[in-house]
Amino acid sequence: MTELEGDGPPSTGPVADPQGDPFLHTRFAVPARPVTFLRRERLTRHLDEALRTPLTMVNGAAGAGKTLLVADWAQTRDGPVVAWLTTDAAGQGPGMFWAYLLRALSASGIALPEDIGFPADASRVPPTLPARLAAGLSAREQPVVVVLDEYDRVAAPEIAEQLEFVLRHAGRGLRLVLVTRTEPLLPLHRYRAAGELTEIRGAELAFAPGEAAELLELHGLRLPPAVVRALLERTRGWAAGLRLCALAARQSPDPERYLEEFEVDHSTIADYLLAEVLKRQDDETQDLLLRVSLLDRFRPELADVLTCRSDAGAILARLSRGNAFVEHLGHGQYRLHPLFREILRAHLRMQRPGLEPELHRRAAEWLRRSGSLAEALGHGAAAGDWEFTTGALVDDLAIGQFFTGPRSGAVTELFSRMGQDTTGPAAQLVRAARELSRNGDGEGRAHLHRAERRLADYDGMVDGAADRAAVGLSRALLEALAARLAGSPGRAENAARTAGQLREAVPDQLLDRHPELTALLLDHLGSARLWAGRFEAAREALSAVAGAEAGATTALPREDSLGRLALIDYLDGWLGRAERTARTALAETERFGLPRPSGSGVERLVLAAVAVERDELEQAQALLEASAEAHPAMRDPVLEAGRALVAARLHLARGDPRAALAAVEPQVPADVASPWVQGQAALVAATAHLSEGRTEAAAALLRRVPDDQAACAVGAARVQLAVGRPAEAVRLLDRARPEGSCGPAVTVRAALVRAQAAHQRGDAAASHRLVARALLEARRERLRRPFHEAGPWIRPLLDTASLRGLTSGWLVPGAAPPDGGPARHAHRPPPVVEELSGRERDVLRRLALMMSTEEIAADLYVSVNTVKTHLKSVYRKLSVSRRNEAVRRARELGLL
Repeated sequence: MTELEGDGPPSTGPVADPQGDPFLHTRFAVPARPVTFLRRERLTRHLDEALRTPLTMVNGAAGAGKTLLVADWAQTRDGPVVAWLTTDAAGQGPGMFWAYLLRALSASGIALPEDIGFPADASRVPPTLPARLAAGLSAREQPVVVVLDEYDRVAAPEIAEQLEFVLRHAGRGLRLVLVTRTEPLLPLHRYRAAGELTEIRGAELAFAPGEAAELLELHGLRLPPAVVRALLERTRGWAAGLRLCALAARQSPDPERYLEEFEVDHSTIADYLLAEVLKRQDDETQDLLLRVSLLDRFRPELADVLTCRSDAGAILARLSRGNAFVEHLGHGQYRLHPLFREILRAHLRMQRPGLEPELHRRAAEWLRRSGSLAEALGHGAAAGDWEFTTGALVDDLAIGQFFTGPRSGAVTELFSRMGQDTTGPAAQLVRAARELSRNGDGEGRAHLHRAERRLADYDGMVDGAADRAAVGLSRALLEALAARLAGSPGRAENAARTAGQLREAVPDQLLDRHPELTALLLDHLGSARLWAGRFEAAREALSAVAGAEAGATTALPREDSLGRLALIDYLDGWLGRAERTARTALAETERFGLPRPSGSGVERLVLAAVAVERDELEQAQALLEASAEAHPAMRDPVLEAGRALVAARLHLARGDPRAALAAVEPQVPADVASPWVQGQAALVAATAHLSEGRTEAAAALLRRVPDDQAACAVGAARVQLAVGRPAEAVRLLDRARPEGSCGPAVTVRAALVRAQAAHQRGDAAASHRLVARALLEARRERLRRPFHEAGPWIRPLLDTASLRGLTSGWLVPGAAPPDGGPARHAHRPPPVVEELSGRERDVLRRLALMMSTEEIAADLYVSVNTVKTHLKSVYRKLSVSRRNEAVRRARELGLL
């Protein structure tokens, strides 16, 4: 410790306090720092401001590190004399306080005027003492720094008034530093307004990640960043908690595992908090703290319900001001420190066994009445009251939360704890929703059938028209989903009609609170209509969802609806519009940070199909694989059939007709066959047969192609032409007239069929004119596949001088554009599947610096698993599989 000089030798002064007992010199000693003490320069620099302001307050909870911080500052800095007093004696009266303060000044070498006097009575102080002390200090050339530790023990207003008088009149001769757990009885507002107050509070005292790691190293613990972060989150940077954990972990053979798994209620932390915080409170306050420990956050009104009293507001305000590990969050909300809450919960179970379920039940009922459904469900489940919990979910029309929104995973997990003994309509609906949300396809087919039987078995009655309507609407939603997954458009229409009738009996504010219910219903209906080939009716339902107000709870149905609108555009031949809509769909769930798989995958499927049409086959393969990541409840026949068709077309583009046949041969399970799927599958199979010379097999497949869809008619015309029936091919096109309703992917093929038919009958001018028209249409969309599929007859035409300019720069790889400049598409990497998020770009930049996964996690303060998830997403979006490929591709695209 630096020697601090006073103005003269220490005053002899009285050797006993006003009660005649010897002074306890430990109260004047600056506390010693432990060998594991960590100096935090940011706090020390802040404390240096104490020399420029009359008043400094270091205010924090027990164990926040206040005293050691100020002690280290006092012992290591040069400058004015520091007088230290631990104010244990404050509770014994003003006389005792001032006697100890005068003795502290004397012990630090401060020469005081002899006329100041000395308190002879522990309960009072001579009226002249504060004035004479202030006058003596104001005459000093150098200020004296007085540190009053544990100032929260000073409760007498008289002492506070006297101390503030001395501070105000001592001028530059006194710098007062208060170390306290509570707000002192001083006019702090006045000092703040004048810029004369230095404050260090609990949030600033909390350890930062780097500081926590250094502290643990001082205790001999070198731990992975993820372990340090987890410990920091659990302790909220509380100094005593970190030190006690470190001391306990150092005694463990596996410190890392100890810190990950330690039970706080069986540790020295529990002993510390019970002694320093809980036991200092009166019985009513202890009772309140134990009961509210079951709550993550709470209002005084809820605390009153748990205690059956009405004094929670005053108690909580006092505890918050007193830094008793009760934090006021604003707007009347409070919460306990997480470690303190864990200890109190354990103490509650030990002291009052059997009380928890009743407290959870009271909390659940109050929270439900106040509109806090999520918290009500949690407490209802904790109470084991599943009839209440399932009823609350269904009556609130929140059944859609199993499928969409940020809480879908939490809701599914919550109700997975429900046993089979809970009966009633709400419980049946919840079980069905849980199974549908987890097992929508594949091996979950058995779960789907069980869910359907449960829905069909329900014919009970529920009290109240609104409650009956809520149950009915929830049932209609699940029936629509079950019908969609089963490929049953008629059942979906019936469910939608039922829902429309029931909406009239439901309060508008309830429907407004859960927009996801309507969005999901319309999305399921639109997809079922799409499966049935009713494209315009499907577009109507899907557009209503896509045009609804965006939000986290409706992000999934909005994404799915946009993806299916993109699919309709693709099927109608509008590639550019399909691509734009699909990319809009991709951004929908990502912008709300929903967990993966959060979407249907159909938008990636559309982008894969567009990439096949543009002959970007590697990009198509990556997108097709990415489309497999789909929410279980969205893996319906539309998606499965679409994946099979795109995979088959990709095989055809790669020259593998057998693989194409294998891809479209299996039938997608569905109650009703889809006409467009049947037609498209037949056309793909016919093309595969033709490529291997099986013309009869190809012709036989045309019977399965519907004649009322222009796209299918054009495909059938191509097959007719290939099997030697040009006149029939032209008749099909004349009857379908795709030019008036379809996009370039259909009309370009129609023009090429007509061009080939003209070529076969020797009309070179018509053939040339039709190919030119097809090239002009296709160029805007970079539509290459129709020309590659057309066959050898078109190659001489494309090589003619008059058409070469229309193919240059996009149709022939590496060809120069008409202006003679460099080829725009030669060697250009395919575009990213979807935009990288900000965090994915952060990971990518560190990847380019050759940082390991662990180093990236430490640098970004996230877990290794989180980094791996981001890397997987980056690889998928860049269509690569390794780190070096990702970095190279990112540089090609200008992302680095």
